[in-house]
Amino acid sequence: MSALNREQVLSVRHWTDTLFSFTTTRDAGFRFQSGQFAMMGLEVEGRPLLRAYSMASAHYEDNLEFFSIKVPDGPLTSRLQRIREGDTVLVGRKATGTLIMDNLLPGSRLLLLSTGTGLAPFVSLIKDPDVYERYENIVLVHGCRQVSELAYGEDVVARLKADEVLGEMLEGKLTYYPTVTREPFRNRGRITDLISSARLFDDIGQAPLSIETDRVMLCGSPAMLEDLRVMFEAEDFLEGSHSEPGHFVVEKAFVER
Repeated sequence: MSALNREQVLSVRHWTDTLFSFTTTRDAGFRFQSGQFAMMGLEVEGRPLLRAYSMASAHYEDNLEFFSIKVPDGPLTSRLQRIREGDTVLVGRKATGTLIMDNLLPGSRLLLLSTGTGLAPFVSLIKDPDVYERYENIVLVHGCRQVSELAYGEDVVARLKADEVLGEMLEGKLTYYPTVTREPFRNRGRITDLISSARLFDDIGQAPLSIETDRVMLCGSPAMLEDLRVMFEAEDFLEGSHSEPGHFVVEKAFVER
């Protein structure tokens, strides 16, 4: 397990019966860019049990933060959901991922489109001052089935707006748009439908989707990723990568177990 760091759990918060977040120590040698992920997990019977997890912490923070689902029979999350302060988790020493700003062509509005725990890398990004220097507007969309599942994202955005340093940076630039599909709420509907109908942009009082101005990051369920990929490609948006930046990027290493 030489490729892994042992980190101590500092705090755990259960948001719903299916979602929780936790913070850990951070090895001084661990480096990552906002939006990236690392392999993270537990030692089980002397062997590492790992899954890809995006860091929800900013690249400059002293601690690491993760946002996870709970799967009752999931090999990892059935165990991970029981961690407590003082426990040890394993974190890979190498971070990677496509949700980094250098994989996008220059633009003026950044759309961060997420469902479920796919919100995590965007929590990291909206804490990054460089994002606000590169883009005039940042729109964070978080889609969930139920209103209660929005709690983590709502808490993060509220804390950032109240922050003495970041709050000023966010003001007038960050728009947070939570939406649900299975309960009454002020914003309802699938992200794909909200964009194709332009309702999202009407609701936030901004111009509709444009290849000239918009750059997009996607992280969420496989179905959501595929639907949005098809939609953006139909609008001639090109998918970006480490080798060639594009109009949108997709993170495929989504934790569901």
